[in-house]
Amino acid sequence: MAELADAVRRVGEGGSVLDPVIVGQLVGRPRAGASALDELSPRELEVLSLMAEGRTNQGIAARLYIAERTVEKHVNNIITKLQITPGDEDHRRVLAVLTYLRLR
Repeated sequence: MAELADAVRRVGEGGSVLDPVIVGQLVGRPRAGASALDELSPRELEVLSLMAEGRTNQGIAARLYIAERTVEKHVNNIITKLQITPGDEDHRRVLAVLTYLRLR
């Protein structure tokens, strides 16, 4: 009963009352339109965008003024975050670009 009285008092003072269970469900729910691309950092998205333009690691490094080794690390992070698994018949870089084009 004290809990209800406290809630009524808070609402009367202009506050709000939310059930913790409902808040937990809302926070845990994926956002509308959320995609695997949301996991990527802005720099990773930039690298992936340049990959989609057909740029090589060397070309991406030159465009972004970063080391080629840094581009390689970004590409590996992108592939990992997009959950692209290695396969003998698949080219993971191409699969990452296809994922980007499909989800953007």
